[in-house]
Amino acid sequence: MTAFTRRTLLKTAAAGAALGLAPAYIRGASAADAIQIAGIHDASGGIDIYGRPMINCLTLAVEELNARGGVLGREIALKNYDPQSNMQLYTQYATEAATKQKAAVVFGGVISASREAMRPALRRYRVPYFYSLLYEGGVCDRNVFCMGSTPAQTLQKFTPFAMKRFNAKKIYVLAADYNYGQITAKWIKKFATENGGDVAQADFFPLDVNDFGPTIRKIQAAKPDMIMSVLVGAAHNSFYRQWVASGMKDKIPMASTTFGIGNEQALTSPEEHDGIIVSYAYFDGIQTPENLDFITRYKARFGDKADAVTEGAAMTYHAVNLWAEAAKNAGSIERDKVIAALESGLSFTGPAGKTTIDAATHHDTLDVYIAEVKGGAYHVLESFPQQTPADTAAVCDLTKNPNETKQFVIDVKV
Repeated sequence: MTAFTRRTLLKTAAAGAALGLAPAYIRGASAADAIQIAGIHDASGGIDIYGRPMINCLTLAVEELNARGGVLGREIALKNYDPQSNMQLYTQYATEAATKQKAAVVFGGVISASREAMRPALRRYRVPYFYSLLYEGGVCDRNVFCMGSTPAQTLQKFTPFAMKRFNAKKIYVLAADYNYGQITAKWIKKFATENGGDVAQADFFPLDVNDFGPTIRKIQAAKPDMIMSVLVGAAHNSFYRQWVASGMKDKIPMASTTFGIGNEQALTSPEEHDGIIVSYAYFDGIQTPENLDFITRYKARFGDKADAVTEGAAMTYHAVNLWAEAAKNAGSIERDKVIAALESGLSFTGPAGKTTIDAATHHDTLDVYIAEVKGGAYHVLESFPQQTPADTAAVCDLTKNPNETKQFVIDVKV
């Protein structure tokens, strides 16, 4: 297994990440010699709350690599595209990055629909693609690397933890009405049932819904022991405000698989979010040398008021460094050579801990954390090292079937 670590970079000054401080042989290289890479994330639109910190971490990773000599002695030229939460623009920009920009790799996507809008085009043009947000699992495509956590990695530990913490057997699920929300609700029911509980009700909402009054009345009538929120996007933040206004927050506790991945803790007040527990592969409150140093560099680059680093953002940072190390090991940025290097068991230890590419699924083996939201910050309660992508592994084996190119809908048996 090949591995490298952020510990070797702890002495890098934050200012040294600037492109202007790159080594002389990079500064003198022609623009035509630069390695082109693309980022396709929402900087505007309805799901930009997820995209902005991912753009920041992509930018930081590239600047740091350039400050250390680039990749294979060549500067990295990053072009960021803003699809404005428009799925057609995702497809358009993926095609443009592949054909006009001649990008060696693409990092991007937020919700699953955006990933699926880009994936066929990038596979067709043979451009490796990294998707860094947590999602429902099941993507099986040798051209794609899914860096974020999947339900089997988080919910298997998180559901029983939340049930025990809140002494809850009867769970009410609120979820976004697309495949992530629908499939995650099934996983919650599976793990709740296995631990002696049940999902009494699951309600699904389009991303533009912001009136939760009728739903809150249904919850009051159902009298669950706990709410599990799988709500997504800026409009769904209205639920947390309306929940407090109803007077129910102190009566029924809440866990969430999504709160905070769009920095909702910064968009809501402590009154609205204190006490919610969440589980991800990254929190900015992780007290490791790698993360503390990373947060210092991030704030030095983008300022104290920059969007807080989310799982999707941290995993974007990991993804760029994994790609760069794969190119170094391969001695090339050519697609098949880079993919083979990534499949060799390549690891990166950074702000989220250790992430290792699983060759059979092109997903991560990663660390998982459970935290409580309090005062706009995350307080880690427990961690579970090196969780494998068992859900995707049940349906995907790229070692045996390297030409597979689909997303499987994982059969969640309750």
